[in-house]
Amino acid sequence: MPMRKSISILDGNTFLVCDDRGDVDPSPSVPTGLFSYDTRFLSTWRLSVNGERLHALSVDDIRYFESRFFLVPGEPTHYVDATVSVIRDRSIGGSFTENLAVLNHTDTETTLTVRVDMASDFADIFEVKNPQGKKAPVQAIVEEGQLRLRYRRDSFHRETVISSSAPARVDPEGMTFEVRVPAQSEWQTRLHVRTLVLGAHERDFRDSLELRQARSPAELDEQLRQWTATAPRLKCDSSSITTAYRRSLVDLAALRYTSITMAEELVAAGLPWFMTVFGRDSIFTCLQALPFTPQLVPATLGTLAYGQGSRLDDFRDEEPGKILHELRYGESAGFEEQPHSPYYGAADTTPLFVVLLDEYERWTGDGAVVRAYEFEARAALDWIDTYGDLLGTGYVWYETRNRDNGLVNQCWKDSPDSICHRDGRLPPFPRATCEQQGYAYDAKIRGARLARLFWNDPAYADRLEREAAELKARFNEEFWIADGEYYALALDAEGNQVDALSSNIGHLLWSGIVEESRAGRVAELLLGDRLFSGWGVRTLATDCARYNPLGYHVGTVWPFDNSIIAWGLWRYGYRREAATICQAMFDAADYFQGRLPEAFAGYPRARTTYPVEYPTACSPQAWSAGTPLLLLRVILGLQPHDEHLIIDPVLPPGLGRLELLDIPGRWGRIDALGRSRTAADGVPPGSGGQPAPGVW
Repeated sequence: MPMRKSISILDGNTFLVCDDRGDVDPSPSVPTGLFSYDTRFLSTWRLSVNGERLHALSVDDIRYFESRFFLVPGEPTHYVDATVSVIRDRSIGGSFTENLAVLNHTDTETTLTVRVDMASDFADIFEVKNPQGKKAPVQAIVEEGQLRLRYRRDSFHRETVISSSAPARVDPEGMTFEVRVPAQSEWQTRLHVRTLVLGAHERDFRDSLELRQARSPAELDEQLRQWTATAPRLKCDSSSITTAYRRSLVDLAALRYTSITMAEELVAAGLPWFMTVFGRDSIFTCLQALPFTPQLVPATLGTLAYGQGSRLDDFRDEEPGKILHELRYGESAGFEEQPHSPYYGAADTTPLFVVLLDEYERWTGDGAVVRAYEFEARAALDWIDTYGDLLGTGYVWYETRNRDNGLVNQCWKDSPDSICHRDGRLPPFPRATCEQQGYAYDAKIRGARLARLFWNDPAYADRLEREAAELKARFNEEFWIADGEYYALALDAEGNQVDALSSNIGHLLWSGIVEESRAGRVAELLLGDRLFSGWGVRTLATDCARYNPLGYHVGTVWPFDNSIIAWGLWRYGYRREAATICQAMFDAADYFQGRLPEAFAGYPRARTTYPVEYPTACSPQAWSAGTPLLLLRVILGLQPHDEHLIIDPVLPPGLGRLELLDIPGRWGRIDALGRSRTAADGVPPGSGGQPAPGVW
């Protein structure tokens, strides 16, 4: 039987994935069901009429939090008009609501049996991929016309409470409605599903949390309107860019959620697998979106600072000063069957924390935040030189101390085979990937600025700048592969170069660690056939043994990756090359209805008329949603400088006119505009593409 199309709606980290009929059936490959805080609260939600399943005529994805299904009982039959149809109108706003309507299209009254099968396995999100037996039984309790599904294991307590506005015969496996529908009329009921997150003594807390979460579609619609109204307004001749911009803002709004422990709104990393805070993803998303939605940054910094490592814990890969990688709320984390409570298995989140703190102040002028997190920023900078430097060589290294279920690769390319030699060999541990040295360099440069301007510690600033200069010189000597003229992907513990050519070299440009004399070669490689597919820069070059256009980190194209690469090219003055990547990303977004997925295949564009989907890519995903925003910053050449915003646009050829109005920052709100230049204008690399940049 062919796989049915998946439909999803979400509100923060509460989301529902179903098939095109609106039904939820357990699936071994797709995380179907109603999820919240890493737990599946509905694993079965199946509608039938007179014992027959329904067939989808049409599905309306109205908004990210609302969808509507038009259905008929049974399979479609040619030349026979349906006498009954069904409309399922559903929304999610903390809780889940489905308005079910059964329509009688005949001129006589009809009697029908409407049944909704209901169940929950309360599976942890990690158990969906790897099913395991539950440690405690699931109870199904019928009380006061409601169905209450309950799971309790010691202090871990979750409940699903289902009610109906119409009378129903409730049993432990669902609800049955015996309905009489008059001629040319309809029958309706409203099904409401509450997801309760409880502990041993948390009922009062649960009630306040549930009240804070519960929002009607009208309230969500108004919040979305306010969210988009505060962002800059875009006027553009390209409908692709306009659509992608709008989609990005909406997806970031959809991914906002409130954690159990803190009231501030965070952005979840991506649906369906990563609906929680991720240190790396959260930081990069904030960096991408900073000129558009700066309000995301303080809560992100606060959450990461609050969870900063304070001890040595092998199970969680925690170290003093280290910024967390991932925080989970599910059963396996709660009982330490997984280390995600929180987990610290990333070697890049810590320097990136300092990068975000500095970039936020540059844009907003909010020195109070910089002063508030001085202790955490200093601890992060100390981590780089202590626990981060496992071998005492001056580089950031990683190797998990959790041999059972810690992450093997603790860089952004965290799949097991991502860090490899050109001939396919995997290097031993520990490993020092190239981009992490760039992040450390950037963190020291930015930390020096913060120390000098806000922490009243010029001696510390001088020390950080001296260390950054030494790191840059040593890096450019030891990571540079002379015969290929590119930077190694990593060093192994013996100092040997891991010589695969990868997209990571673009991150080096962004960090500023690349010697000026080598930037042109890096730009050439990034836009060459081995790395650039025509749709974007691949994660791994085509002449590497492990290259696979459908390999997660060994040949696919990642929109987030490309946005950082474009930013890096812009930093070194390669504006046309940056614009080429920006245009490729916007072209790809057009084929995904404006929503860039987590990744797509690395096939050359000459062989495909559209970007080929990666089968299990998250969508929406936060740093993919942030990609069009950063691309707009790049092509408009937006850069804060003291109390001003520099505007130095280089637009892709043929784009026409682009205006970004009411850009927020320390300057208040200002406008930026640009226009494509033609080939006859003769814009050389690094020229900026305009007679002179504007300073506002």
